[in-house]
Amino acid sequence: MIPRLIALALVAAPLAACAPAPAPVVAPVAVTAPVVPVTPVTGISGLEERQPDACHAKDYTAALGQPGSVIPSLGITRKYRVVEYRGIEPQEYDSLRIVFRLDQSGNIYNIDCG
Repeated sequence: MIPRLIALALVAAPLAACAPAPAPVVAPVAVTAPVVPVTPVTGISGLEERQPDACHAKDYTAALGQPGSVIPSLGITRKYRVVEYRGIEPQEYDSLRIVFRLDQSGNIYNIDCG
């Protein structure tokens, strides 16, 4: 059995040398864009210019600990949002909107802007 394997190897070795060479791999040429210096941007509002209590949330701190059902009776004249316990809150930010956050029992535990 071993002499047959040796004979087979001796016959196959020259045939392997006749196989065509693999095509060379050409690496793609990387084209880089010129680096443009970043200029500072002015006039952007939002989180960069966040002002503390822009929505006057402190005016409603007396409602802390009360049920969320009292919110409509507070006489709020600006935009507000009520976020229930584990509720989904949209991510658009408005520094002038009052946000009432309710706890597990439905009571107001936090009031902030957003």
